[in-house]
Amino acid sequence: MAMKQVMNTSKKRDVQQQRMNVLRLEMDYELAVLFEAIQTKNTETQTKSKQKLMSIREELMKMKAL
Repeated sequence: MAMKQVMNTSKKRDVQQQRMNVLRLEMDYELAVLFEAIQTKNTETQTKSKQKLMSIREELMKMKAL
């Protein structure tokens, strides 16, 4: 029974680490989108990008990754 719990914990940790990596990539991409929107003075895209970044940040904070 203990070995099964260890394996489940390990799998959960791996999945969580993968999700954090994906979120960080999404954050990098969204920061690039925001940078371009600022350069082109596109306020609509800036707002959408900031909202996406806040969502990513909140999820990372829940995972205690940031």
